[in-house]
Amino acid sequence: MNFNEWLEIGMSNRWCGPPVCYTHDGMPLSDSELVEMEEPDICLHMIRLYNDSEHADEVESNHAPSTYRAQNRGTNNADSR
Repeated sequence: MNFNEWLEIGMSNRWCGPPVCYTHDGMPLSDSELVEMEEPDICLHMIRLYNDSEHADEVESNHAPSTYRAQNRGTNNADSR
């Protein structure tokens, strides 16, 4: 199974939405989440998609939470490449 097939299953079952660009499309929010965004400390979880392993290295070296969140889950991102 490739990524597009996996993503289609998730979208068809309403487990996830389509990939969107936060910069150009904005954050996909419900009305209640939009109201909550005006209050401090709302957590919106996202999964960053990488173009390739070099892109992953660049993003993760520039974003410490991408590294320590993976380590907290017992995953070493570098080992999965």
